[in-house]
Amino acid sequence: MGRRERNKQEKLARITAAARELFLERGVDEVTTQEIADKADIGTGTLFLYAKTKGELLLLVQNSTYGEALERGRVAAAGIEDPLAAVMAIVRPVVECNRKQVDNGRTYLREIVFGDPHEPYHGVALALLGETESEIAAVLTRDGSRDPERAAMTAHIVSAIMFVAMATTINVEKTLVEVVAEIESQIGVLLA
Repeated sequence: MGRRERNKQEKLARITAAARELFLERGVDEVTTQEIADKADIGTGTLFLYAKTKGELLLLVQNSTYGEALERGRVAAAGIEDPLAAVMAIVRPVVECNRKQVDNGRTYLREIVFGDPHEPYHGVALALLGETESEIAAVLTRDGSRDPERAAMTAHIVSAIMFVAMATTINVEKTLVEVVAEIESQIGVLLA
């Protein structure tokens, strides 16, 4: 990797760290792009070369957390035979990372659904959703009781259940445990 590429990666790391810290501290709606640029020690013009909107900055930050959560869930699910417990092993860490700062998590979900799919970090977010569904489908086909097409459809429904539970206004004040329990009860009905 050349010096120019190393500089770009270093700036991206500073931007990501600055945005993560400020978003976690105050919430995405209360942070300006100027504050992120200042904290990352770059100009706002440079910031917009890396992410065109504050929504894209949130996607950048949340995608890395989501990817780490999905990996933890994948590892945990590998050792669980019960389909519902294995699916929840995948879902739980994703819900946990989304609820670290509830407003940020809800904004992240809104960006995924309504954001520009051509923006690079939006594409990464959509890929993470696809990976989540693939992992869930793989769990559902392990025992041979579901065909892959039905498992993929079921995984898509699980994803929708998870999205609605994390995004809905009535769940904003609920604890992580309550939201996970709600998701688990719905998925339990689906898998019964």
